[in-house]
Amino acid sequence: MKHASVSVFVPHLACPNDCVFCNQKRIAGTEEPISDLDGFLDEACGNISDRFDEADIAFFGGSFTGIEEPEMRRYLDSAVRAREKYKKITGIRLSTRPDYISEHILDVLGEYGVTTVELGVQSMNDEVLARSRRGHTAADTEKAVKLIKNRGFSTVLQFMPGMPADTDETIFATAEKILEMRPDGVRIYPCTVIKDTELEDLYLRGEFEPLSVEKAADICAELVPRFEKNGIKVIRTGLHGSDLIKSQSVVAGPFHPAFGEIVCSKIYLNEAVRLLDRERPATDTVLFVAKGKLSQMLGQKKNNLAFLEKKYGVRFSVSEDPSLEKFEVRSETT
Repeated sequence: MKHASVSVFVPHLACPNDCVFCNQKRIAGTEEPISDLDGFLDEACGNISDRFDEADIAFFGGSFTGIEEPEMRRYLDSAVRAREKYKKITGIRLSTRPDYISEHILDVLGEYGVTTVELGVQSMNDEVLARSRRGHTAADTEKAVKLIKNRGFSTVLQFMPGMPADTDETIFATAEKILEMRPDGVRIYPCTVIKDTELEDLYLRGEFEPLSVEKAADICAELVPRFEKNGIKVIRTGLHGSDLIKSQSVVAGPFHPAFGEIVCSKIYLNEAVRLLDRERPATDTVLFVAKGKLSQMLGQKKNNLAFLEKKYGVRFSVSEDPSLEKFEVRSETT
């Protein structure tokens, strides 16, 4: 079943401060909230492609539950009217901060039938959070997740590897903490230097070095299987490749319009290496992957195949096996 989202950006209406990496109004493309929300949703929901079986209305911007309650209710009222009018709209989701969750807030969200709450966790290391001026702690996140899950909302955590003071150790420790909290899904956004942010100033002064695309993809290629093997869906890796981001906003760091594909290709390569290290093929070998995953196994410009042939000294080809799951690899010698 194909799912779409109707995104409504609520930029900086309630965020108490700018984190060093954030310029939300540039990412969202506007500083002003949508004035005619009913009209916006009516048009957007009415134009959902027939390719999609269902959709949700998604309020993003980072601090939805921190705006004044009457304003928050105005947004949710519009979403409910759209949901009642359009049968494809099956859910309402929103993004907020861990320290903007309370029993009362969850009462309000439940009243409107909100289905998913996303939290901008970013890290579970307090030093990393403080260096980026997040304004909340790892304990705030743990408390918020517990409250949300206890009330039956679907929970999604947003994770940003590569922030100031982050290391491989703190990144993978954050992943372990996320696994312990058992969210329904995660989004992994490696930290990127965006124009007109404090992080840009730090970068230009030589005080911050972002992850490269290669390093960020290597990290994500380890994180994604860990989450998915534990039943946590990885909804996205990397920033969305909007024209605004591509052409104007990114100063440095791991932004690539095909970042998700790069990560998947690295995962397949890692899986193939683990398999072939055990089997040590002595003759030409066929690698089998799930249907539709040939290009990810081959890698960009068939780089994965070239790497494997150099490493193992035999020739490889790739074929589909519909019985295999995503990221599974099996081999047969020829």
